[in-house]
Amino acid sequence: MGKFQGVDFYDVDSLLSEEERAVRDTVRAWVDDNVIPVIGEHYLEGRFPKQLVPQMAELGLFGANLPEEYGCAGLNNVAYGLIMQELERGDSGVRSFASVQGALAMYPIYAFGSDEQKRRWLPKMASGDVIGCFGLTEPDYGSNPAGMITVAKETKDAWVLNGAKMWITNGSTAQLAIVWAKTGKLDDVNSIRGFIVPTNTKGFSAKDQKGKLSLRASDTSELVLQDVCVPKDALLPQSGGLKSPLMCLTQARYGIAWGAVGAAMACYDEAVGYAKNRVTFGHPIGGFQLQQARLAEMLTEITKAQLLCLQLGRLKDQGKATPQQVSLAKRNNVSIATDVARETRRLLGANGILAEYQAMRHLANLESVYTYEGTHDIHTLILGQEITGISAFN
Repeated sequence: MGKFQGVDFYDVDSLLSEEERAVRDTVRAWVDDNVIPVIGEHYLEGRFPKQLVPQMAELGLFGANLPEEYGCAGLNNVAYGLIMQELERGDSGVRSFASVQGALAMYPIYAFGSDEQKRRWLPKMASGDVIGCFGLTEPDYGSNPAGMITVAKETKDAWVLNGAKMWITNGSTAQLAIVWAKTGKLDDVNSIRGFIVPTNTKGFSAKDQKGKLSLRASDTSELVLQDVCVPKDALLPQSGGLKSPLMCLTQARYGIAWGAVGAAMACYDEAVGYAKNRVTFGHPIGGFQLQQARLAEMLTEITKAQLLCLQLGRLKDQGKATPQQVSLAKRNNVSIATDVARETRRLLGANGILAEYQAMRHLANLESVYTYEGTHDIHTLILGQEITGISAFN
């Protein structure tokens, strides 16, 4: 497979700054050289390519849009989005790793942590020396995180946490978990607080989720907390209520909106190359109307998604982006990327199910992305409430 040339039918490149293009091109080349050659094998074996972590840290990919004073790259949100795009062009699991590290583990420390917590943890996380995970979802509480039953009880000089978390990316490899728990009664959503929990704390355990048919090149775990005792300063002091973890999810969903475009671009590029070279009935299949219609639809949806992401990124850099706008982008872009991956798989025929091609892997991964960080249907209802002013959640 040749080097990826990009998909840019509307000259979106001309709307990017020189720095944004440079960041994108650097990560694009790294993905071509280091992710694409190995990811199929890792997917089949069901293991995350941990050897890539130091390289990702060296490139400044962890918390790339957080301030330089904490060892981060200090990039704007468009450049950050382009990083997520290129990482997911490689694999959703690789983007998930960086997304969780930056948006779900580093961001809550930055947004809700004390100065001491920021100085202690963020540089180590930016350098990849400390890997983080985000404990919000529970076995019985996914789309309704307010129902969580993990609790934190305050003692004289500590907090004691009990509960379980499910579907936790990086859970079994992390040295640090951001755990969300209720500090008051179970029906008190306002008592939800965030805690920094070192994963070597007594009573903390992580077990890998077995049997996954999606995101196989990603570590997904269940976390169990049995009388996990952490000091008082483990509490994120500025966290409070369900709004705090939801703010973290908004950061992650923003990156997912860009990442999905990368997966779609990878599949489209594969489809075009295959259509030009695969000969059937004496002609390249790209010369048949059915395949041209497929390709035209893919290009149209990718182009729309690119422009949507770019404007969302500009709004975010201006401090104007809303969670509902992020929901629209996540919902749309993951949906169209899933469609592009499926149609690419079909265009490739039987070859489309092989690991040496990308489409089936991306399609299986995107089915998980369609569900996590707010399911497609939940984002539909978020937009419905924004449009009508009426909540359909109750």
